[in-house]
Amino acid sequence: MSGYLDLRRGVVVSAAPLVVEVAGERRPAWADTALLGEMRESDEVIVNAVAVELGLGSGGFDVVHVNLTRLEGGGGGSGAEHVVKLNYTSLQYPVEPVEGVGDASQGTARFENDGIGAKGTTGSARGVSVAVLPLHGHLAPAAWAAAQASPGLRLGYVQTAGGALPGSLSRDLAELRERGLLCGHITAGPAYGGEHEALSTVGALDAAARLGWDAVLVGPGPGIIGSDTEFGHGGMAALDSAHAALSLRLPTLISPRLSATDPRERHRGLSHHTRTVLDLLLASVDVAVPDGHPEAMAELESAQGPHHLSLAPVDLAGYGESGLPTRTMGREIAEDPLFFAAPLAAGHLLSAMDGA
Repeated sequence: MSGYLDLRRGVVVSAAPLVVEVAGERRPAWADTALLGEMRESDEVIVNAVAVELGLGSGGFDVVHVNLTRLEGGGGGSGAEHVVKLNYTSLQYPVEPVEGVGDASQGTARFENDGIGAKGTTGSARGVSVAVLPLHGHLAPAAWAAAQASPGLRLGYVQTAGGALPGSLSRDLAELRERGLLCGHITAGPAYGGEHEALSTVGALDAAARLGWDAVLVGPGPGIIGSDTEFGHGGMAALDSAHAALSLRLPTLISPRLSATDPRERHRGLSHHTRTVLDLLLASVDVAVPDGHPEAMAELESAQGPHHLSLAPVDLAGYGESGLPTRTMGREIAEDPLFFAAPLAAGHLLSAMDGA
């Protein structure tokens, strides 16, 4: 049985960074201002404290549930929305699904099916290549490498389940959008708050071409979830994402989770997250292998499944000087270059795939 919400009353003592005083203790907090509006000093709020109380490594802050001082009603939406995200929760709000973009029923012609799309699909996603990411830490290296290999590539990000669900939480994403390394952001399924909302991952990928994207990075938000079991972790979202891309007959690439120095044995070498996904996939995919790292090739050759291993060059020094994130789980790029080499290889390969 699940536990109750750990909701506590507090007062905002600092808006930037957000700090809330709860029972006399000042605690870091985060608020989804897209849903809740602006936070100001002295605002009375209700926070969910469960992540802090459980000692979750990626959730070391309280999350504002509601701002009691600035309760606002009647917004509803623009009038075009007809479904909700966070449905049947107290935070449900209306969205216009990206699956409707370009739909004839919305007054805009869809692409004609030329037989490239999978049976039962519109074929609208034709020409789009997909790289599936195992965790959010691969997003920035993969996007940077793709841009270096193919300037002008219109590369978008589809955020899935498996990690943080709010689309506005990621600082990496905000920087990539600001630099123009990503051209758009769709939150799919239970993830919410992106520039576009999709009700499913396959719907997000199907919409990518209509949004003008050449290629897609698809993976979870920050703070991947895990239970130290074979299947009970956020990395399993990669299985669903790969199957969604394959169902649309899109060129599909896996960015493997690799590490030479992770203190956890299950994530050293080829992480069990990726190994399990490769074992369970119902069809073959391309798997990025960073050139110059023979241990990565050996690890991936030991994985199950009839997958195609593709070598790609990586520029660790260039990425290290890019100003983008070079730290994972407390380790700098020099301490674990293999972790960063994998998404750099994936980004390079994605830019050269048939769809892109």
